[in-house]
Amino acid sequence: MEKNSLVDNNKKTWSGRFNEPVSLLVERYTASVSFDQRLAEYDIQGSRAHAQMLSTQGIISSKDLTAIEQGLNQIQEEIRSGNFVWLQELEDVHLNIEKRLTTLVGDAGKRLHTARSRNDQIATDVRLYLRASIDEIIRLIKTMQSALLDLAEKHTDTVMPGFTHLQVAQPVSFGHHLMAYFEMLKRDAERLSDCRKRVNKLPLGAAALAGTSYPINRDLVAQKLGFDGICENSLDAVSDRDFIIEFNACAALFMTHLSRLSEELILWVSPSFNFIVLADRFCTGSSIMPQKKNPDVPELVRGKTGRVTGHLVALLTLMKAQPLAYNKDNQEDKEPLFDTVDTLIDTLRIYTDMLSGIQVNHEVMRSSAMRGYATATDLADYLTKKGLPFRDAHEVVAKTVQFAEKKGRDVSELDLSELQNFSQLIDKDIFSVLTLEGSMNSRNHPGGTAPSQVSAAIKLARKWLSQ
Repeated sequence: MEKNSLVDNNKKTWSGRFNEPVSLLVERYTASVSFDQRLAEYDIQGSRAHAQMLSTQGIISSKDLTAIEQGLNQIQEEIRSGNFVWLQELEDVHLNIEKRLTTLVGDAGKRLHTARSRNDQIATDVRLYLRASIDEIIRLIKTMQSALLDLAEKHTDTVMPGFTHLQVAQPVSFGHHLMAYFEMLKRDAERLSDCRKRVNKLPLGAAALAGTSYPINRDLVAQKLGFDGICENSLDAVSDRDFIIEFNACAALFMTHLSRLSEELILWVSPSFNFIVLADRFCTGSSIMPQKKNPDVPELVRGKTGRVTGHLVALLTLMKAQPLAYNKDNQEDKEPLFDTVDTLIDTLRIYTDMLSGIQVNHEVMRSSAMRGYATATDLADYLTKKGLPFRDAHEVVAKTVQFAEKKGRDVSELDLSELQNFSQLIDKDIFSVLTLEGSMNSRNHPGGTAPSQVSAAIKLARKWLSQ
């Protein structure tokens, strides 16, 4: 075996047990510092609280605490300035920071790890990281919702065809259509907020798996770190990653909602629809077809949804066969988590800006609603209110639509005498019912598409955002 293919175990904190060096390949394969170094701020935050508790409990001296805090402060500055040297042979974020700390402050640094393990340490770091990430994501969701409300408010009276099966169904307000996504995002924010409650529990004190014999005060550490409480079972605290899986499930649902909106934006900007125009900065051209303006951002959001959903499946699979307690498998939880957080944050920032730049082709939307017999249901409702059973009214309207199709006209464009051929209940007041605006205004109840109701919904939504 070549000399450089072995790693000296004397560099390892756990080297005392081993008689044979680790191979370079194994070191590379098992090291996580290349990606978990992004937890450094949270690792330092947790270490400060742990050290303060150890001192309060008389487990380390106040002199050691001062040295540890000074050392951690210096390390934090080195990391923030980019001057910290990360070493693969030190495996992970924890041992890199601990090694630097002992270099700076000597034996005091070696005492920091008293009454804890890397098992409860990493669980704490990830929870601190995820808690902060959830807070940022919720903030960005609300910013995006505000952009949705601004766009919806401009278009409470803008008529567009509402679709089922991608067929024209009934006329709706474009503002009402946008508010559907506001509601989806509201539930996404609420789910994340609820998930945060289960994230915000302290694992420290569980040590490797069974707790510790030192007289620690877990509640004190929880208070210092802003946790709502402690993880009640030491085995569970270090081994389960359900809080990450739950977050990723919330993230996958959120991305699914944005994927649906992205699909609509992609349809709406196509020449076949021409409902909206996206700002040029969110589109690209073709290398061969000079006329093209491709909606790359919504297409990528649609694609990245599969990526986030894939991470959820990976995390579920990661956890499904692990016996208690901690296993090295759990090292694989971080890259999916980090990528999911990055994807959500980047997507929210760019999507909010994209919504603010949307231009709406009002007349195209309106004429599209006219082409699909969108007010046919209104005619059925009109006949029902005149006393005709709805199923009979449905039959009358179906025959009326067949007639209009043959004539190449919308139902609203038929003469009164033509309409009366299908039912004598129809009178001249039918024409106010068959207009697109009349149809919209008639849905005048909470949750309906009447412009007055859309305005009321926007007002309630702004109140919710301000809470």
